[in-house]
Amino acid sequence: MTIEHQLPDIDWDDDGQADFLPATNLNKPDYDPVDVSSKAFWSQLLEDQDRSFAILRRERPVSWQRPVEDAVTPDPDDPGFWALTRLEDIQRVSRDNETFISGQGVLFDMLPPIFLEMSQSFLAMDDPEHAKLRRLVSSAFTPRQVRRMEDKIREITTQCVDDIVGRGKIDFPAEFSSRFPLRVHCAIWGVPDHLAEETGAAARDVVAWADPDLLAGRDPQEVQVEACARLHDIAAEMISERRQNRRDDLMQALMDAEIDGEQLDEAQIGAFFVLMSVAGTDTTQHTTTFAVMGLTEFPEQKKWLLEDFDNRIDGAVEEFIRFGTPVMTFRRTAVRETEIAGQRIMPGDKVVFLYASGNRDDTLIDRPWELDLSRDPNPHCGFGGGGVHYCLGSQLAKMMLRHALKELLFRIPEFQISNPRFMGTNFMRAVTHLDFEFTPERKET
Repeated sequence: MTIEHQLPDIDWDDDGQADFLPATNLNKPDYDPVDVSSKAFWSQLLEDQDRSFAILRRERPVSWQRPVEDAVTPDPDDPGFWALTRLEDIQRVSRDNETFISGQGVLFDMLPPIFLEMSQSFLAMDDPEHAKLRRLVSSAFTPRQVRRMEDKIREITTQCVDDIVGRGKIDFPAEFSSRFPLRVHCAIWGVPDHLAEETGAAARDVVAWADPDLLAGRDPQEVQVEACARLHDIAAEMISERRQNRRDDLMQALMDAEIDGEQLDEAQIGAFFVLMSVAGTDTTQHTTTFAVMGLTEFPEQKKWLLEDFDNRIDGAVEEFIRFGTPVMTFRRTAVRETEIAGQRIMPGDKVVFLYASGNRDDTLIDRPWELDLSRDPNPHCGFGGGGVHYCLGSQLAKMMLRHALKELLFRIPEFQISNPRFMGTNFMRAVTHLDFEFTPERKET
């Protein structure tokens, strides 16, 4: 039986956010011997991580874990967190936004509060503020804007394949899968050409805390905050320019968005621009890379897809997202007492979704380690586990993947891959290098 009990130190402010003392180790079990907090654990390949996830899914699906190792902003009072490994529990908690809130932070790592404020937008808000801001942002995605975005995506993916098709060998992440989402992002937002490269560099630095190679010895807090500030400055420059000269792009649409007489202010637009500069580029990049890797490992799936691409690609994209799982973790914070899989969860307890485990949960997903582009149903948590925080950009991401894969696979249907290098972090599952070889396309004379 679930007991709903709020601690006396919870204070709900006017925006519906909860402010309370952190959880303690009182009445908590010992830290689980299967440790998913260490840097060593997250430096492994997913295949190795899943050996541990499988034990937890089977024996202790909700386990008490020590605080994340080497947090960016360590909290000496942090007692640890509950790790959710089963897809069923990830979905349940994701959809219960009254018991589990986002306003206390959504990232697994402990990051500077100023960074979260500048970069998370409604991702780290709770209703009613979350619902209001999400409605305003959503209203900018009109059918006309979506059609314009699709035209841009189609044009840019063609150009990006044009850039590589005559070469025969490329570093796939560096020279294709990272380029087309950034170019799409800049095009649909209307980022000026002279700021496009800087936008990409700042977006990469926003998540540099999770990539030791990209961080290159720099202080992660300084890098994050400076990158966020630069993206806010770019957004402010674009807003200022549009106040003088209107443009037909997403930035203008967000400036014009209005519901019940309310509009987005400059800080809100800037935070959403930061969020989309990362979420709208990194996840698509990595999913595209994992897609070509999966099609190489399971060549019969590539053949099946190409036989009827237009009618099969929508379901295939869902499977590419599940198979790749580029976002590996997110978290919530409990605000009332409840129970998950026999474990007592108290107000203030952090609960972490291990998406990489949920998407390999063989109790709900048959043959989870196989790429099956005809998989139906496909209850993956690649865009979160559902609920009010389901990824707002999911349809845009799917659109980008459809067009990129169509252009790529029809113009380069035969290719070989080798020498993958993986980024070992607790947030993003990524391939930083992949040799991609093919027969160059001959130019017509």
